[in-house]
Amino acid sequence: MMHFEQKRKNMIDRLVKMGITDKNVLNAILKIPREQFLSAGLEHQAYDEKALPIGFHQTISHPYTVAKMTELLHIKPGNKILEIGTGSGYQAAVLCAMKVNLYTVEIESELSKKAKMKLNTLGYSFISKIGDGSIGWKAYSPYNAIIVTAGVNIVAEELIEQLIDGGRLVIPIGDKDKQILTVFQKNGELIEKQQLDEVLFVPMTGKKGLEKN
Repeated sequence: MMHFEQKRKNMIDRLVKMGITDKNVLNAILKIPREQFLSAGLEHQAYDEKALPIGFHQTISHPYTVAKMTELLHIKPGNKILEIGTGSGYQAAVLCAMKVNLYTVEIESELSKKAKMKLNTLGYSFISKIGDGSIGWKAYSPYNAIIVTAGVNIVAEELIEQLIDGGRLVIPIGDKDKQILTVFQKNGELIEKQQLDEVLFVPMTGKKGLEKN
């Protein structure tokens, strides 16, 4: 256990050197036992700066990518956040640790069930569903922010519509080989767009997924 705690602290130091400045994000990541979200046999790589497989052709993102995307959401405690792509549940755990009201969608039922069990074990409360998140989750909208953890080549209009005025969408846009981390901010009728780092996520599936466009 102490071994993992030291690795976690070392990871935080690395994230700071890589440019993560939001102390709330860093404190949340410091609380989360990343090794518990990995497949058996991969725990020793939990704090390396790499993406790792979690089954069903999906991955747990690089620690820096998780930190950067979370930072870009501009989260405050009590915010309503939609996560599209629960995956292992690690990103969801970071968001829960930041005391948001989290809604998370996963299309793979087994992943969703495993993530829910793990998050409940860690004491986090959230609302999840198994289904197509490519068009968001209208029932609980609008959201302060939406984070998408799979690659798309166009942004579904539904996602922008489900943001509050001033809300932010963080999403990787591109093709199956490369995406650009992109932030949209909704300011009334004006949608501001900011393109940032090059990233690589598994393709979004579902109605508005990358593989369908």
